[in-house]
Amino acid sequence: DLLCRADTVGTFQVESRAQMATLPIMQPQEFYDVAIEVALIRPGPIVGDLVHPYLNRRTGREEIDYIHPLFEPILKRSLGVPIFQEQVLRMAMTIADFTGTEADELRRAMSCKRSDERMVTVSDKLRVRMTSKGIAKNVQEKVIHSIGSFALYGFPESHAISFALIAYSSCWLKVHRTAEFYCGLINNQPMGFYSVSSLMQDAKRHGVQCKAVCVINSAAQTTVIDDGLLRLGLDRIKGLQQQTIERLEEARVRGEFESLPDFLTRVRPNKKERRLLAAAGALNELPEVAHRRDALWQAERLPKDDLFANATSSKEKVLPQMTPVERLGTDLMIQGHSVGPHPMRLWRKEHGDEITHSGHLSQMTHGTPVRIAGLVICRQRPG
Repeated sequence: DLLCRADTVGTFQVESRAQMATLPIMQPQEFYDVAIEVALIRPGPIVGDLVHPYLNRRTGREEIDYIHPLFEPILKRSLGVPIFQEQVLRMAMTIADFTGTEADELRRAMSCKRSDERMVTVSDKLRVRMTSKGIAKNVQEKVIHSIGSFALYGFPESHAISFALIAYSSCWLKVHRTAEFYCGLINNQPMGFYSVSSLMQDAKRHGVQCKAVCVINSAAQTTVIDDGLLRLGLDRIKGLQQQTIERLEEARVRGEFESLPDFLTRVRPNKKERRLLAAAGALNELPEVAHRRDALWQAERLPKDDLFANATSSKEKVLPQMTPVERLGTDLMIQGHSVGPHPMRLWRKEHGDEITHSGHLSQMTHGTPVRIAGLVICRQRPG
């Protein structure tokens, strides 16, 4: 069901925009459907105009055509569309009596390192063999066209099945171990199409919230608190050294931090790290820390340094808290994401009346001009 509604952000292989556009049409119902889905969205089938014939046949909009009756046993599982490299090789062996050696020659010619000259040579041999067997010219051209498509990128069925197994497993995890799924993704970046910020937003849509980085409660990496809650890890703060994280964890084992000065004394972060932790709000839960700006002010004061002692109490009363926009900007700069409001939510407060919301589109008449706004989360090449 998750695959059928293209709810695949973060999953293996089926999370691209092209895959998401295909899945609701494909409506995979069994494992082999996932293998075909993986193989369909490849340069070979796309350039070879093989994607839509398969989907049209699957949805009943087009009749199944096996090109030649001899191909039915080979192409039945893919509705007459040659999708896998193994199918193409078996087609050549069946209709042109290619030997195993000649089929391997075709496979090498279709590989990504193939030369056009080798492909032309093999295609000519196919034509000669098919002509000698009395195969009609129009069938010959269909066969050559199918094989030529795979010269661009032939995808073996064995690879598709291996990929589909990982794709299905990742989708299973997203459904049944949702918190662990997102936690694992966040801890293994960079990977896939989407940033940690996008993954966190997707997690929120699936009932999993993320708590901010905190020197009292965060482990080195992001951890699962319960089925609906993650705690972001200390490693999410860019510029915080591994040695500092290790000292912090060791100090916590020995006892709770009594204050920010106590934290600075025992953990010994350098000046840059003190500022990063304070600005990110990671020091906010320490005793006697009011908010981020307060932490920034206190973090400038070295432990046992009384230079600012008299100024501290008065400064704390006048230092204003960061605004939501300032917190968001700081989070994005230091961590690349925020557990606070989505940037578009803040933007809409100023500009919401100027745009049409996606939720309103279904109630509008076809052809009505609209003005929309959004945040770019992914640029895919090629388009």
